[in-house]
Amino acid sequence: MIKENKYYSYNVGLLPKGCQMCVKGEKLVLFVTGVCPRKCFFCPVSDDKYGRDVIYANERRVFTSEDLIKEAELMDAKGMGITGGDPLAKLERTTRFIKKLKQKFGNEFHIHLYTSLNLVNDDNLQKLYMAGLDEIRFHPDLDSDNFWKKLNLATKFPWDLGIEIPLMPNKEKEIKKLVDFIQGKVQFLNMNELEVADNSQSKLLEMGFETKAQFSYAVLGSLEVGQNILNYIKEKEYSLRAHACTAKLKDATQLTERIKREGKGAKKAFDIVDKEGLLTRGALYLKELKPSAGYREKLKTQVLSVFIEKLKPLMEEVKTKLKLEDSEIFLDEEKPRILISKKNVKKNKNQLKKMGLMPTIVLEYPTADQLEIEVEFLN
Repeated sequence: MIKENKYYSYNVGLLPKGCQMCVKGEKLVLFVTGVCPRKCFFCPVSDDKYGRDVIYANERRVFTSEDLIKEAELMDAKGMGITGGDPLAKLERTTRFIKKLKQKFGNEFHIHLYTSLNLVNDDNLQKLYMAGLDEIRFHPDLDSDNFWKKLNLATKFPWDLGIEIPLMPNKEKEIKKLVDFIQGKVQFLNMNELEVADNSQSKLLEMGFETKAQFSYAVLGSLEVGQNILNYIKEKEYSLRAHACTAKLKDATQLTERIKREGKGAKKAFDIVDKEGLLTRGALYLKELKPSAGYREKLKTQVLSVFIEKLKPLMEEVKTKLKLEDSEIFLDEEKPRILISKKNVKKNKNQLKKMGLMPTIVLEYPTADQLEIEVEFLN
């Protein structure tokens, strides 16, 4: 039996370079479009992205190359993974972003991409390679080998070439057939522990699949199939490198390490950053737009510029009365509020209330959405 590695996953041979960087939290994730030619019943894409032509860099909504570069700089990214939807559905955009980031950060900035085989042809692959793509991962259909031969087109280019699939508990036979087919054609196989997604597209529970624990999204029997495939590859003495990537790796390693990097890049001079990268800061809210039930939805539906204009003179008043330097105060226009240190909020809470502000201490993620974990309103 293959032993668990230090990342809580299992592997035969070295991990692909893209994975080696992901487990260190070094990769920015670019969701380049929600458009996709396939309709997978296990699709993990959220409802606000599925089928929609939207772009996100990690949690940041992207409209321009500058938005993408900003997120990469904030987390000090060493590379990028491009996903969707299917990036080939918006090929011009995908290649443009690859070129922009290579130009900005250099050829050593490692970029890998996930795609189905549906849209693959010589011309598309040529454009991706010429743009600077370092590693490509195909997601073939396990129920049909109609497009499998398209893999031969990708072997013409000197990039890292691999397969990435979900570990379906009832598809061990089909995965072994795929393994036999790709041996000698690709360098690696990445297999992801299947998870039930909190969206409208995932039909796993309706189809009778079960999660392996009450508070887990991982599907029962999925990881065991991955371990069986690794043993199969070893027994066959294949040269194929293979990795069974667990749900625990994604949460406890990949995401955690990325958050730590973002914490260093997103912090203001007055923020307190804990060992997990989370930020503790003082926040001054307007009463009509404070964290409460429905807060996230309210941020999406309100005209935020109205609140920003209300906060601007208040920020100058706070800065003057508390005798703060420019580096000690910040107007957050994403979630209209004024940010200062936890110490200054606690020390001056009564004075701040008299200005019509709600003094608060928040613990939140350093990501673009600044998701709140704890909110303490000071009485």
